[in-house]
Amino acid sequence: MPYKISITEDADRQFQSLPVRDQRILEAAIRSRLQHQPTTPTKAIKRLRPNPFADYELRAGDLRALYNVDEGEVVVLVVGRKVGNKLIVEGEEFHGHQDHPTEPSGNGPEENTE
Repeated sequence: MPYKISITEDADRQFQSLPVRDQRILEAAIRSRLQHQPTTPTKAIKRLRPNPFADYELRAGDLRALYNVDEGEVVVLVVGRKVGNKLIVEGEEFHGHQDHPTEPSGNGPEENTE
């Protein structure tokens, strides 16, 4: 039975910010790799070290999708591009897995409240 694939609003916005060619590449990878065995490690699928944000990473060239799997559903949480050892999401380095797990863009509460 195929897994249901859903994408969060943030991940959809991040996906839409990619060039159309990259969107097609990533969409094809998500459909082909995550519908049937999203938790089976391959060259394209990697289980991440324990963190409060995502359990798995899908690789499609330099494109990445971070996701979780829960009861027959794959939830894509973050979409970005790997540059060196950094994940770039919407033009900025992604730190959501470290700093603000619920805020992937890194735009946490503002420090200055004038």
